[in-house]
Amino acid sequence: MTDMTKSLAVFSGSVNPELARQIATELQLELGKVKLKQFSNGEIYARYLESVRGADVFIIQSIAGEHVNDALMELLIMTDAAKRASARTVTAVVSHYGYSRQDRKAAAREPITAKLVANLLTVAGIDRTITIDLHQGQIQGFFDTPVNHLTALPILADYFKDKNLDHGRLCIVSPDVGRAKAAKKFSDLMEADLAIMHKGRPNHNEAEITALIGDVRDKICIINDDMIDTAGTLCAAATTLKKEGADLVYVCATHPIFSGPAYERLEDSDIEEVVVCNTIPIPEERLGGKIRVVSVAPLFAHAIGSVYGNESVSEIFDPNYEL
Repeated sequence: MTDMTKSLAVFSGSVNPELARQIATELQLELGKVKLKQFSNGEIYARYLESVRGADVFIIQSIAGEHVNDALMELLIMTDAAKRASARTVTAVVSHYGYSRQDRKAAAREPITAKLVANLLTVAGIDRTITIDLHQGQIQGFFDTPVNHLTALPILADYFKDKNLDHGRLCIVSPDVGRAKAAKKFSDLMEADLAIMHKGRPNHNEAEITALIGDVRDKICIINDDMIDTAGTLCAAATTLKKEGADLVYVCATHPIFSGPAYERLEDSDIEEVVVCNTIPIPEERLGGKIRVVSVAPLFAHAIGSVYGNESVSEIFDPNYEL
């Protein structure tokens, strides 16, 4: 690999330092040193402990966790500090783009927070954003700076290909219509059948499955989604699939938000296994059971190396694929 130690600097926010360490290892670099702390009133302080003058700075942060707003502010403050320290460029490597679910006005007097976050990052001084599996692909258009939108679908597909499953009975299931295009891409990667569910939301953070398109009887179903929050949708989907005659139900998703009763719901559900990526850290005591984690560090490292070397990023994934 090209020597990138002179002008490539990789730093981690406080949310997902383990992913940042893995990415740095893939790049054959040491993570840069930065001091992050909070004042007694909760305000965030950041200071780089090494020179970033003229460097291409990559800040790895997940806008997620119990303190999601602090995670966002920390990223903004780290960006401001890097720009004021004369970094040549600053790239936000956002392993989970928080507030992405509010990407349009679904009802009167609602915000579009996905656009607001993009504006905040731009004003803070971000020159480029690298992220993975946005809730909707059009969020890329909310930025006036370049966005490299990666996908974990090939990584998840490789995981299931390596399992001892009857691939002739596989069926990829989209938990709602909005995820259908990504599920079709996943089914192509797996050379499997496709089924689509229709989801309704009777109340905030509640979901119910109202329709199923496709034959799942005696099939091994893999439900694919971009994120798992309270797991209500996926557990309802698994119950529906079992009622419709599915043999086994697996779940895979890129972002394990896992808030509220998610862990308990998944353990008590009809789901055989829940496969997620390490875009958001999972507490060590929650690992095991039905949860399996695959790493996206090599993917992010490849993207960072390509951006730094002014090489094409599209070769990492299907350039014709749009979520």
